[in-house]
Amino acid sequence: MPNSAINMRFMTQRLMIAMRRDDETVLTYITKSGEKTRHITLIDPAKQAPKVAAERALTAIESGSSMIFVGGSTDTPDEIVHATCTAIQEMLELRIFAASQSPDSDEDQWKVPVVLFPGGSHALSPAADAITFMMLMNSRERRFLIDEQLRGAPYIDKFDIDPLPTGYLVCHPGGKVGEVGQADLIMPNDVDLVKSYSLTAAMYGFKILYLEAGSGADSPVHEDLIRSAKSTSGLTLIVGGGIRTPDQAKLAADAGADWIVTGTLTEDADDLKDLAYKISAINFFLSN
Repeated sequence: MPNSAINMRFMTQRLMIAMRRDDETVLTYITKSGEKTRHITLIDPAKQAPKVAAERALTAIESGSSMIFVGGSTDTPDEIVHATCTAIQEMLELRIFAASQSPDSDEDQWKVPVVLFPGGSHALSPAADAITFMMLMNSRERRFLIDEQLRGAPYIDKFDIDPLPTGYLVCHPGGKVGEVGQADLIMPNDVDLVKSYSLTAAMYGFKILYLEAGSGADSPVHEDLIRSAKSTSGLTLIVGGGIRTPDQAKLAADAGADWIVTGTLTEDADDLKDLAYKISAINFFLSN
C-alpha cells in the first residue's frame, strides 16, 4: 500500500476532490437517472505511463466521457495504479483551475470522478474518488465472492474513498476476466438467469449491476441480457466489454444500459485525435 506520506498528501487532495464534487457523492452521481446513457472510459494503468493515461483521460472527458475507470489488469501493483490516479487527478485540477479563470469555460465539464475498477485488493489508491466494490456473483471461487473484499475493505475505509456496492456478472465470451475469475459464463439466451442475478443483487442491497463481456471481447453483452437485467428496479446498469463502435454502444443503450464502458477502444486509438474522434462518435449516438 502507499506509504504514510502519500496518505497524508492525499488526505488534502481528498478534501479538494470533495469540494469540486459540490457535496454530491460519487454513488449519487452514478445512480441518478437521466435521459441519456452516459459513457465511461476505462484506462488500464498497466498499458501506458501515468502521464499518457492522464492525457487520454482528459481527451476522453473533453469528448464526452462522464467518468474515468482506472483498472483492468489482474496483476497491476498498487504503485502503478496510484501513480495513474494521481496523474489524472492533478491534470483535472489544472483544467478546473484554468476553466475557473475563463468566462467562456465550463468548470463542471472537468468535475468527473476517477473510480477504481480493481483486479483485486492489491490495486488500490487513495487518489481515487471511489471504487467499484464488487462481488463477482457468478464466480466459483470464494476469493472473488468475499476474500478480496475482506482484504481491501480496511484500506478503502482508511483512504476514505467512496465504495460503490456493485454486483459484477461476466457474460459470454468472458475473456481473461472470466477465466481468471472462474466464472460460470452467462450465455446470450440466459435471460431468466440474469434476471435472477439482478434480483439477488438488488436484494443484497447493491446499487449497481455491471454486465461484463470481457476486455477485448469479440462480441459485447447480448441486448436480451441487458433488457432482462434492466427489468429489476433499483439498480443502475453498467455494460462493458466488446463495445468498439457507436452502433454497439447504441444497441446496449437502447436495451437499457445506464452506462457504457469502453477500454480497448482507448488502447487501440492511433493517437489522441483518433481517440477523441472515436469517443465523440459514441457519445453522439448515445445522445440521439
